[in-house]
Amino acid sequence: MNSSTPSTGVYANGNDSKKFKRDRPPCSPSRVLHLRKIPCDVTEAEIISLGLPFGRVTNLLMLKEKRQAFLEMASEEAAVTMVNYYTPITPHLRSQPVYIQYSNHRELKTDNLPNQARAQAALQAVSAVQSGSLALSGGPSNEGTVLPGQSPVLRIIIENLFYPVTLEVLHQIFSKFGTVLKIITFTKNNQFQALLQYADPVNAHYAKMALDGQNIYNACCTLRIDFSKLTSLNVKYNNDKSRDFTRLDLPTGDGQPSLEPPMAAAFGAPGIISSPYAGAAGFAPAIGFPQATGLSVPAVPGALGPLTITSSAVTGRMAIPGASGIPGNSVLLVTNLNPDLITPHGLFILFGVYGDVHRVKIMFNKKENALVQMADANQAQLAMNHLSGQRLYGKVLRATLSKHQAVQLPREGQEDQGLTKDFSNSPLHRFKKPGSKNFQNIFPPSATLHLSNIPPSVTVDGLKNLFIEAGCSVKAFKFFQKDRKMALIQLGSVEEAIQALIELHNHDLGENHHLRVSFSKSTI
Repeated sequence: MNSSTPSTGVYANGNDSKKFKRDRPPCSPSRVLHLRKIPCDVTEAEIISLGLPFGRVTNLLMLKEKRQAFLEMASEEAAVTMVNYYTPITPHLRSQPVYIQYSNHRELKTDNLPNQARAQAALQAVSAVQSGSLALSGGPSNEGTVLPGQSPVLRIIIENLFYPVTLEVLHQIFSKFGTVLKIITFTKNNQFQALLQYADPVNAHYAKMALDGQNIYNACCTLRIDFSKLTSLNVKYNNDKSRDFTRLDLPTGDGQPSLEPPMAAAFGAPGIISSPYAGAAGFAPAIGFPQATGLSVPAVPGALGPLTITSSAVTGRMAIPGASGIPGNSVLLVTNLNPDLITPHGLFILFGVYGDVHRVKIMFNKKENALVQMADANQAQLAMNHLSGQRLYGKVLRATLSKHQAVQLPREGQEDQGLTKDFSNSPLHRFKKPGSKNFQNIFPPSATLHLSNIPPSVTVDGLKNLFIEAGCSVKAFKFFQKDRKMALIQLGSVEEAIQALIELHNHDLGENHHLRVSFSKSTI
């Protein structure tokens, strides 16, 4: 069978593969697509998931021993959209690249072939949600169309948490696959985790298939997704840790009013561009992109849009959509602090890495909570995105935008215990000078610290001992070759580095030199 007989169907001969040489002329569009290099253990449902976002999948032929498959779409138009989408961004199944091209054949004839039961069962399982051109719109599906016992609730673990991941980020990513009803985030076994409930188990199935093993940001924040044993989530509070999107009337649990939807929308993370798929399927394509690039994709119709933290976001020059018009958004509410160890000065130093802190107030009656007033909304957003979710003094810090427009200083004679401090005239502000090079050196918390302003008399051992005395384990140290005033020091963990920065930034090293400490993007 060859290209001279395009009207015939394809049987299990795999002839297309013999012509996949580099000099092979591209086939004319066909609704039958030929997939090469599929993983040996891939399932029929995973192959179908590649085509599902673009329209109805009408047939499937797996040639596992040849690591090939043929996928038949309901229309040539759907197949063209799919090929155009996957040409610049190679899809991945089980972390392996899969190559897609038009087949010579115009239809799949599989009726008389053996071993087709699984493929037909998989096709029937998704047919219920393929009413016309709508796929996975989040509507109710018929009973029994999903795998038996499958839950609409996903358990999500985020590994390699290099950047904080917020509830809003998760909502934005997972909403591409259907209606998200509820999300609960928490930390367990030192890992950031979430439970996320869809309107329908089918949505959960395709979100898991598409997103498991993907990176939210470049080369970090890897999603590990499983089905939860729970079939429904019980959310009591709408705040930065949990949200019931069907109940906007729920309290926040910390005395703040519930989030209005426009406020929640303004909480998005940097670089996340919402680009809902406008094609026939009604949601973004199942994504399986190369691990190294995260979910960063070109702006093709139907792409998720770049889900990468852009360099401008990291350097503090980002514009926050919708933030400038919200009063009070330069003030952050910081919760889950360690009341025995946190001080206004400690918060000033830490949040001062991402902007100039003007005032800090630790709550008199609830010392695990504090308000931090930054110089402007951009700096508040930057600090929130980098610090929320980080561990400090054994607890996972949470930061959200506060309802307050400013931090009030205590009235004269008012009992305060030194919990409110005004730092607006501090000489330690890093970003006072417009265009300061410090704007280019803003990085997420990391175990490696950048040290500068070191006097010539200070030795390697002297600096190492300084950090050891502060309770750190020093893993590596090196002076900059060209400039001995600067060095890198690698500590045992990100939490150690955060605490060392708080304690040792501006430490007096003698000879009128005060140590400057920042997070480094480098490792030793």
